[in-house]
Amino acid sequence: MSTTDLEHILTRGVTEVIVREELVERLRSGRKLRLKLGLDPSKPDLHVGHAVVLRKIRQFQELGHTVVLIVGDWTAQIGDPSGRDESRQMLTAEEVKVNAQTYIDQFSLLVDPVKTEVRFQSEWFDQFKLADVFNLTSRFSMAQMLQHETFRKRYEEGRGLSLMELLYPLLQAYDSVAIKADVEFGGTDQKFNILAGRELQSSLGLPPQDVVLCPLLPGTDGRKMSKSYGNTVDLTAPPADMYGRVMRIDDVMMMDYLELTTDIPDAELAEMRRALEADEVNPMELKKRLAREIVNQFHDAAAAAKAEASFERVVQQGQAPKEIPETTIDQEAVLSKLLRETDTVSSTSQAKRLIKQGAVTIDGKRVNVPGYVLRPEDLPPEGAVIQAGKRRFLRVKRG
Repeated sequence: MSTTDLEHILTRGVTEVIVREELVERLRSGRKLRLKLGLDPSKPDLHVGHAVVLRKIRQFQELGHTVVLIVGDWTAQIGDPSGRDESRQMLTAEEVKVNAQTYIDQFSLLVDPVKTEVRFQSEWFDQFKLADVFNLTSRFSMAQMLQHETFRKRYEEGRGLSLMELLYPLLQAYDSVAIKADVEFGGTDQKFNILAGRELQSSLGLPPQDVVLCPLLPGTDGRKMSKSYGNTVDLTAPPADMYGRVMRIDDVMMMDYLELTTDIPDAELAEMRRALEADEVNPMELKKRLAREIVNQFHDAAAAAKAEASFERVVQQGQAPKEIPETTIDQEAVLSKLLRETDTVSSTSQAKRLIKQGAVTIDGKRVNVPGYVLRPEDLPPEGAVIQAGKRRFLRVKRG
């Protein structure tokens, strides 16, 4: 592995490497490394923010190293407190199982599942006895736990902080011991938990794992990428939706997206930055390039071209798309419920909000009554086209 290639893999899409010199030595040794990645099955749906870490671990996998994906079926029952101010509800074993499979399916869009070892925490924690718990907790002090920003904040403010939650970083740390991890990957918000694994390995006389931390990609609106904010670009989104969501990002975030979610060469990225600063290129054109790159990555080039054509037609030219989802009704239907049931919108409350805002039309006529009812006999033979917001369309025909 050349020095240039090594520098690229440890720099692009990486915020911090701990300890860099040790990891370089490991990579140059020729030994196959065990690459640890924790799976939080409480959040099974992946987006391009998750893809930043997955793309990085895939680069290491392509060098011949083994990815070990750990399903946190025990820690999911506690809830990761990282970056959270409140405790989370515990999941049932069945919920963990379903979510884990969803995660693994989406994980496989980026990382080769054939070259991945999937392990469940229950393999080792089901065998834990009280003595093992005492031994584990004795390796960490309360002072160390309160270095965790969220723990410290909640403790100082006198808010709920259970002993069970304090176990989360310790259990995640033990995962590194159980699988003999050489390197652990994660976002910068996981730094405390990942370093706990390194600390525990050293405490038990094992070689400490190195750490690769990747930046957190902001959502399309600049806030933390989260489904609760509706600002994600989901890995399983249809091409047109994926393309449209990428086009919503602010221009100031565009280069971060290009660097962290695509394989565009560094030299070409540098030229893009220069052209943007010199006002020699229209940001819209670069954003379209970004959207094509992302859609192509999770679908294909034909889907990306089709999504772009649809975006230009619907958003830029204000026309209806050539292909519109259809549904039929044979009795009266409340518009807001119909939009939700056909997945035109994500919730009935969103549909009602759009209607109140005057953002819903039927054959071009604005509807602003939340309880508006569609009747089959009022529909034209070819059906009526409903538009909700700028990009969502639905054709309704008589059943």
